[in-house]
Amino acid sequence: MNIRIGFWLLCLISLVACKGKTSGVQDTLFSGVIRVAVDETLSPLAEEEIAVFEAQYNQTGIVPIYTSEVDAITLLLRDSVRWVLATRPLSGDELESFHSNKFFPESIKIATDGVALIVNRQNADSIFNVSTLKKIFSGEITRWNQLSADSKLGEIQVVFDHRNSSTVRYVLDSICGRGNLSDRCHAAGTNRDVIEYITRTPGAMGIIGVNWISDEQDSLCRDFRKEIQVARISRAELPTYGNSYQPYQYYLYTGQYPLSRDIYILLNDPRSALPTGLTSFFAGARGQRIILKAGLLPATMPVNIVNVRDQL
Repeated sequence: MNIRIGFWLLCLISLVACKGKTSGVQDTLFSGVIRVAVDETLSPLAEEEIAVFEAQYNQTGIVPIYTSEVDAITLLLRDSVRWVLATRPLSGDELESFHSNKFFPESIKIATDGVALIVNRQNADSIFNVSTLKKIFSGEITRWNQLSADSKLGEIQVVFDHRNSSTVRYVLDSICGRGNLSDRCHAAGTNRDVIEYITRTPGAMGIIGVNWISDEQDSLCRDFRKEIQVARISRAELPTYGNSYQPYQYYLYTGQYPLSRDIYILLNDPRSALPTGLTSFFAGARGQRIILKAGLLPATMPVNIVNVRDQL
């Protein structure tokens, strides 16, 4: 309870600080103060975009709430925020609830993301196919020696960020075919917690958003990658190095990396004010370059093809 109170107190302090910065400024496309909700899986990308946006438009204050995707969209439905960064568009039922109140929100695709599978550096198993992952997540496969007979790692421990996260929804919908997760899968708290758990647990397998480890220019991403391996994923029944892929931008672009999903801005801004201005920045040239730099696939920019041989 104390942690939750502290979190909202911090949000309030941030909001007050931003209001001081923009005191007396009219709420327009590029001025004013707003709260936005962000799927925690996408927080590294959101932090970079918001920092550049506020620097470019110094009469703006963006107060992000980093939370689960379920809670972020709930805030939008309750009209507590007018802008959400998530990994799915609004559903038909959600749109209907807005329309009944004379609102007509939009779902704007801005990028394609990869869901990354990570293992400890000591783990010799780092190539998987999608059908094997389904068996692991459902509990049909529970030990590493079921994958490699000579493995000494014992039980497979699967960790993800949060029960209500977009990553868990993706695993259930796209890998498990809307089945259930095994009781052996557990939540660590955040994507950072998942990475830290993998670094100290040789027998663990983690599921995270790729933007946590894909920005080559971010020192934190580079530090994370020193401690973990990013697994190669294949659609083939007999996965090999040659038919498996890591979540590089190019493999997201070609569809060769199997675990991909789109990123959307969910916008309900009937006044076309600052939430619309922030959306236009994310979808515009500068915002798309930030997405490219973060290692994701921009929705509207071309991807440079380079010869990549090292692991992500």
